[in-house]
Amino acid sequence: MFTIRFHGRGGQGMKTAGRILGSAFFLEGFEVQDAPRYGAERRGAPMSAYVRADRQPINARGVILQPGLVVVADDSLLPIPAAGVLAGITDDTVLLLVSHEPEAVWRDRLNLKGPILVIEPLDSGGGESALISAACAGAAACLTGVIGRETLIAASRDELGKLGPALVQENLDVALQNYDRMTDFKGLVKETEALALADYQKPDWIDLPLEPSELSAPVIQGSQTSTQVRTGLWRTQRPVIDYGSCHRCWWVCSSFCPDSAISIGKDGFPVIDYDHCKGCMICVAQCPSHAIATVPEAEAQRQEQQGEQK
Repeated sequence: MFTIRFHGRGGQGMKTAGRILGSAFFLEGFEVQDAPRYGAERRGAPMSAYVRADRQPINARGVILQPGLVVVADDSLLPIPAAGVLAGITDDTVLLLVSHEPEAVWRDRLNLKGPILVIEPLDSGGGESALISAACAGAAACLTGVIGRETLIAASRDELGKLGPALVQENLDVALQNYDRMTDFKGLVKETEALALADYQKPDWIDLPLEPSELSAPVIQGSQTSTQVRTGLWRTQRPVIDYGSCHRCWWVCSSFCPDSAISIGKDGFPVIDYDHCKGCMICVAQCPSHAIATVPEAEAQRQEQQGEQK
């Protein structure tokens, strides 16, 4: 089975690159899976897409754990652990990078034994071009050794046809250009063996037992903390509790307070330590009964002064 992972940032077209490659595999007679993987859709955020292709029905699902080819459209993702670019690669995994740096530089940085190939980023004069998806798909198609140029053309037209003839042709030119650049490495990507369920190993979970809140929460009044620093002086807004509306669900406001500036009285009502409340207003946002209001600090101080005069 061919297992390919594309890594890029939102807006670089790695979802499209995966679809082009998946369609090309399908036209060559393969069973195919291709799908993107990302969280909230946000331009510039790390995302990935994967393609599986096999002559037999594919029963595997989910992310590709041991890819035969990893395509990286943005080399700034490599040092970001959350992007998972290097996750599961082996000495047989081919790494294809879009980068200004040559292969020797990346081999020295990454200390990898497997093949590393580099294609130059595309520049349309004002920045990186969206054609990078076509470049990645074209190079990947050649590296598999089983997708012909005509098949790549047909798959590209099928996936990009709605963009109009001019833009389709521009993408085709880039895809074929990078396909031809990889001719010397045609067939370098090998099929990987599917992991048998009998050999499945559970992930190495990290056991994080729950701790008492006195240990987990930043308790200002606890030992080895500075009770003398009146961080409340930083405040520009003051949370004020309307005890007539308070439902005494103290575990909400006191737990969410990042400075543990809300304690609970013997009557079960929350009490705010204004000497250490910085005025972040998280308690206001979290209060289910809306019993905590926001008052400008200057106004609150004026009210206090008037109360003292009375």
